Amino acid sequence: MPAPPHGLHDGYTTDVAALCSDLLRIDSTNTGDGTGPGEREAAEYVAEALEQAGVSTTLTEPRHRRTSVLARVAGQDPRLPPLLVHGHLDTVPAEPGEWALHPLSGDLRHGCLWGRGAVDMKGTVAMTLSLVRAWARTGHRPRRDLVLAFLADEEATGEHGSRHVVTEHRDHFADVREAISESGGFSITTRPLYAGPDARVYPIAVGERGTAWMRLTAQGTAGHGSGPGEDNAVAELVHALSRLTAHRWPTSLTPAVRTLLDALDRTLGFRIDRTRLEEEAGRLGQLGELFDCTLRNTANPTVLEAGRKVNVIPSRAHAEVDGRFLPGAQDTFLETVDRLLGPKVTREFLHCEEAVGADHEGPAFAAMAEALRSQDPHAHPVPFIQSGGTDAKAFARIGISTYGFTPLLLDPHLHYFGMFHGVDERVPLTGLDFGVRVLHRFLTTY
Repeated sequence: MPAPPHGLHDGYTTDVAALCSDLLRIDSTNTGDGTGPGEREAAEYVAEALEQAGVSTTLTEPRHRRTSVLARVAGQDPRLPPLLVHGHLDTVPAEPGEWALHPLSGDLRHGCLWGRGAVDMKGTVAMTLSLVRAWARTGHRPRRDLVLAFLADEEATGEHGSRHVVTEHRDHFADVREAISESGGFSITTRPLYAGPDARVYPIAVGERGTAWMRLTAQGTAGHGSGPGEDNAVAELVHALSRLTAHRWPTSLTPAVRTLLDALDRTLGFRIDRTRLEEEAGRLGQLGELFDCTLRNTANPTVLEAGRKVNVIPSRAHAEVDGRFLPGAQDTFLETVDRLLGPKVTREFLHCEEAVGADHEGPAFAAMAEALRSQDPHAHPVPFIQSGGTDAKAFARIGISTYGFTPLLLDPHLHYFGMFHGVDERVPLTGLDFGVRVLHRFLTTY
């Protein structure tokens, strides 16, 4: 198992469990349509936790109760550029009847804290708060200034969170070039695949695919449902969606994915077959998930709207599609989408963001890898590309590269990606404590 806490005073303890439990009990559900409770209560809790540690905070609220928290922690060397640590306060909805424990319980069971946001990402917010509060008690400081941003609206478009702060609070991020945030640094145990000593792979996100959320519209001729329906908008749209979903997008290995595969080869002791990566991804389980969705572009229909009455042919039919594209592939992706949709279906963007990346060969990545190894001698840090999107895209607009680095030590039976937006989301207390120690090591040395 990982090494015990070190690098801090003997008897060092954190309040990460209490902070995480409290945050999980705050309803900050983001419904995406503005009907949720907003992030105000969570933001006020975060601000109070920081103020108690002597850190001044600013609350910003572009819409009623859509609240973000900005703060700054002074480092040891003001000559170094600041580092941004950002996280989001909102969560996706959860259906209580589907959960073993209520998604707002924040209760402890089987060594884990349960609740919506445990991994995405109130647990990480709690780790950051706990570390800053521990520094206030022990006198430790980060090596460089830390710029903190705890944000609203990540689970939608970021309009009321990251996109707001990078425009209206640009000065808060002056001179920042790098950041850390969600979806990386968690452990995947290789035991089922690897006959040698225990090894744990820790993927660190160094980029993410681009986002193209699109609304499609098919136009036709309205009429009676008993008619021939030769110009049927619904049929036209369905045929277009069928062509889109049947399309086999070609695979393409980005430099970061190549580096990931090479690192997995070394860790596992065998070569992953590059000629059949889809099959290899299935064989490798959770390790395969690290590259399966970042080998190609994807386009998935998610919403359909048409008609009001069974005997009336509507003149319009609509669909919404979640499109994701690899770095540098936006133009060819959209050209392919348009060809597959055909001339009778038009598209418009609901949200579009270019793919983003960070240097997987630079000193920041190396420092994160060292911090993980300092707490787990069996750690094998590797770079990977996220299949989804985060607030990193908004910060990329102002020249900030974000790494996904929210270190967690997980039980081999806990499926990290499966808990994102899933039922019975939970995070182990030992994992949170591990994360605080790794963050301490990274932030006081880099």
